[in-house]
Amino acid sequence: MTKAIHTDNAPQAIGPYSQAIDAGDFVYISGQIPLDPESMQIVEGDIVAQTNQVMANLEAILTEAGLTFGHVVKFTIYIANMDDFATINEAYAKFLQEPYPARATVEVSKLPKGAQVEMDAIVKK
Repeated sequence: MTKAIHTDNAPQAIGPYSQAIDAGDFVYISGQIPLDPESMQIVEGDIVAQTNQVMANLEAILTEAGLTFGHVVKFTIYIANMDDFATINEAYAKFLQEPYPARATVEVSKLPKGAQVEMDAIVKK
């Protein structure tokens, strides 16, 4: 049986999906873009500011589920410009500890609301 996870400390869904789904041993977190949860607008600033907001949104959902970044087993990162790869890595790494989760990073042509980065996560309880 699955259960939706919801927190007001992360952006509300902008489509027909849940922030995350608890599926027993795993939690699947939907893609998070750098929306400020209060204004529902993309945060101002560069790719570091956007990455930090995405990680804060993911962390808020993890917290609601009673979990931490240490429980994440896989991230997928979608970026609008692969030239930002190293900068995103640096900002992203500040939220994590070894052993690091598995990850894929993909350049895409466009992200919702003009975001430059989006991340989703698979989490093991």
